[in-house]
Amino acid sequence: MKKICSVLWIISFFVLQLSAQKSMTKVTETIQPFPFQHPKEVDAALAVMKTWDKSDWKSLYQMLDDDSLKLKATYALHAFVNAASLSSDQKQAANLNLSKGLKQVKTAYAKTYIQTELNQLTDQSTVSQYLSGLPHPDLKQPADPFYASKQNPTQQLLLAQDLLEAKVNPLTIKQFLNRVSRVPGIASFMLASKYLNDPVSNKDAAIVVARLALTDESIKGPVVREALEKALPLIKGEDSALMVNGLVKLLKKMPYDYGFNNLFNGTDLSGWKALVGNPISRAKMGDSLLKIEQAKANEKTKGDWIVKNGLLIFTGHGDNLATDKKYADFEMYVDWKITAEGDAGIYLRGTPQVQIWDTSRREVGAQVGSGGLYNNQKNVSKPLVVADNKIGQWNTFHIIMKGEKVTVYFNGILVTDNITLENYWDKNIPIFPKEQIELQAHGTYVAYRNIYLRELPTAEPVTISEEEKKQGFISLFDGTNLDQWTGNTTGYIVKDGVVEVNPEAQGGGNLYTKEEYSDFVYRFEFQLTPGANNGIGIRAPLEGDAAYVGMEIQVLDSEHPMYKDLHEYQYHGSVYGVIPAKRGYLLPTGEWNKEEINIKGDKIKVTLNGTVILEGDIREASKNGTIDHKEHPGLLRPSGHIGFLGHGDVVRFRNMRVMKVEEKVKSKK
Repeated sequence: MKKICSVLWIISFFVLQLSAQKSMTKVTETIQPFPFQHPKEVDAALAVMKTWDKSDWKSLYQMLDDDSLKLKATYALHAFVNAASLSSDQKQAANLNLSKGLKQVKTAYAKTYIQTELNQLTDQSTVSQYLSGLPHPDLKQPADPFYASKQNPTQQLLLAQDLLEAKVNPLTIKQFLNRVSRVPGIASFMLASKYLNDPVSNKDAAIVVARLALTDESIKGPVVREALEKALPLIKGEDSALMVNGLVKLLKKMPYDYGFNNLFNGTDLSGWKALVGNPISRAKMGDSLLKIEQAKANEKTKGDWIVKNGLLIFTGHGDNLATDKKYADFEMYVDWKITAEGDAGIYLRGTPQVQIWDTSRREVGAQVGSGGLYNNQKNVSKPLVVADNKIGQWNTFHIIMKGEKVTVYFNGILVTDNITLENYWDKNIPIFPKEQIELQAHGTYVAYRNIYLRELPTAEPVTISEEEKKQGFISLFDGTNLDQWTGNTTGYIVKDGVVEVNPEAQGGGNLYTKEEYSDFVYRFEFQLTPGANNGIGIRAPLEGDAAYVGMEIQVLDSEHPMYKDLHEYQYHGSVYGVIPAKRGYLLPTGEWNKEEINIKGDKIKVTLNGTVILEGDIREASKNGTIDHKEHPGLLRPSGHIGFLGHGDVVRFRNMRVMKVEEKVKSKK
């Protein structure tokens, strides 16, 4: 019996050894691409790692304990953690996995490294040892302030900025930036982006902004694009295989509209002006008088608002400071700080106000707290709760205004919940649909920083002008649906009131009008992304390559360096392969271009941004063969569909309208 047991034990031992050897071979082959930067290979390796079982992970952890194998295992695990950090579900699974691995490994290197990676996934503090002695009112002992009992993420972010500005050592900055990466939103992104110019911390900051942007599509806009373009070349080593590829794709498709702008640059008052009157009195002045009064106000109030140490400060004398631009619907982030007895506010669309004041001023009712709509009489004016920080500490508003309704999050707490803002200047009319934002001057010191705003799309359907209606134009897209279109309706999505090509769904493909058109005038607007390629199909059937079985009017970022060797018949606006268009009339990438295609019989004309870039006769141009030397049977089609011809790039379209020329002629008879 003992011999049988011994034999079984030996067999089991060899089976386990064989299984372990097989697992080690599998793991070794999987992580082979690391740390080399071939995105497709790395993506494939990470996909396999997600399917690993316990024995596979055990093999990887054994490699971490082996001096001859640990480097490649380190690179692989780091890339895996970076990928997992972009998804809450994967982050939780990776956290559990690494926690088990921490118990399995034996060497100090492996334990330290796994703990470091766990710090990227968990809320365990690794910075408390660095915090003693930092000058901050909330730090009475060397404990981790980010996870104090009453600290919500927004408060953590305010504290993080204080700590980061406390001239702490580089290692501490790295740890704090890691904490910042846990707080989603534009405020965290912009705080981390400030360190992209720091030669010591810029690589860590680059990783943080990349993670935040890749996991939150609301982080977009000019300031975001600028920061990510700065971060891109800073992401090196094992991080680049995963993140660089993701950032390149993100920058390619990132919208140019409805993104965040920085209203205060930290150095001067660019974008701001002195206050003149109120919305009603300004409307009565007329442009010439308003310009004169604005110049007087700007001169009179010099020195009332100053920029000092990166802060926008009201000195206590003078009037409101207003944005140069007017805004309709928007969301806004702004940090502010007051002194004792302080009183200020944020005017929305030129109207008072989201209140700011010292809550100790009970004689004026300030005990209710800041963040309410102070001047409301019929609707709610008081905040839901008191959320003010102590005098002398920073506070932050997140203000959302849609139509007449205002929502305010104050230090991360909802204090004004979708309340109508009344028109202070004329109680008989609603709030103005579009007006300037103002920082109120109320005789006491107030400082502002981190003022970020993005305009919000309207939910109202788009209508064509009365003039175009009289001309006979009809709308093909009202900003809300694709009811008048057919074809690859999954490759084109309605987003923020425009049609956006969705390359992730069948590469964009072709989208056609349900109706066919013969002679017509087609007007539309389009927005290109860098190097983007699309086209307008005309007189096209629903099947086949529209550039040949119909006609394609090229839509292309033909000024991009990648197209320096284009054939002339490929320039934007060309009848592809048949008639070349003039080059050089596209607006800068990201701006909206206006185009008109006018076709009647064989005559075609394309007008771009007010300039005729193509005018010709398709029959005449092809009678001796086309300039691309290919067959274009579609040139002879008398009618067909209008379409968008996607080539796998993000392009946006809006304001599509068409006038049938033959119907207009008939209506005159």
